[in-house]
Amino acid sequence: MTKQPTEAEAHSDTTSASRPVAVVLGASRGLGFLVARELVDRGHHVVLAARGRAEVDEAVTDLGARGAVTGETCDVRDRHDVGDLVGRVEHTLGPIEVLVTVAGVIQAAPAESLVLHEFEDAFDTMAWGPINAAMTVLPHMRRRGRGRIGTVTSIGGMVSPPHLLPYATAKFAAVGFSDGLAAALSGTGVTATTVVPGLMRTGGHEHARFGGDAAAEYSWFAPAASLPLLSVDAGRAARRIVDAVLAGKPMVVLTPLAWLGIRVRGLAPGTTTRMMGLAGRLLPGPPSRGGARTVEGREARAGVGSRLVKRLTRLGDDAARRNHE
Repeated sequence: MTKQPTEAEAHSDTTSASRPVAVVLGASRGLGFLVARELVDRGHHVVLAARGRAEVDEAVTDLGARGAVTGETCDVRDRHDVGDLVGRVEHTLGPIEVLVTVAGVIQAAPAESLVLHEFEDAFDTMAWGPINAAMTVLPHMRRRGRGRIGTVTSIGGMVSPPHLLPYATAKFAAVGFSDGLAAALSGTGVTATTVVPGLMRTGGHEHARFGGDAAAEYSWFAPAASLPLLSVDAGRAARRIVDAVLAGKPMVVLTPLAWLGIRVRGLAPGTTTRMMGLAGRLLPGPPSRGGARTVEGREARAGVGSRLVKRLTRLGDDAARRNHE
């Protein structure tokens, strides 16, 4: 079924004929939204794609005044859905010059409270998602001899942190795919960039899912993702991501703590694992009964009685409002 263009999309049709086309998957909120905004500001016609129609429309309305933006619904877990999106864009807007996959899910819980479905969802979104996207657009880029592919992974794909096991499992796969793809594309004119962020203040704790003792898990995760000493400004991170992808760099690591984690892991892998184990023992344990159900951050926050946690999360909450979280 043909989608009717929004007002912002209709406006973009008259202004984007000469703009390079960029597709950002997972762009309706958070880091993906900021990456899309950065590409719009640099003169690209950005196809902003995510699963939810309402969220896509809201993001398009926000960015439409800045430049050429088109909104599409797409589930990166479904390779046929990704194929349909790429086909529509190539047919209606022109060649895709830039592809950035940002879509992600986070489940914070002790291993005892996890179920297989959470691993499946994480892997389908953050491992199969980048594979589906890159391998679909790649034949078009290789035929033209140019193109830029960026995959947002995580320090969690280099060092597995406690209580984020499904997330880390999928991100390790994404790092392996993107890094290997960069090597495979050497000399073709097409590049693949592996983006390795540390914690960023995107406001993502609002949509993260928490299991086990959900309120207790939220109480460590949300402040860690909000405090300046532990997390970085997401707008600055988005600029560095776009810089690296457009320059065709094979890898960019965004935060000093991420660099440190990679270095320590490389020099002392066994010690790093033991350190992660000790850190995990300081985090909340599984509840005595139940705990398989996970809830979104907004619901988990309702069970937090600490005013200190709320104060420590204030910067993250502000970011959530700015970034459509």
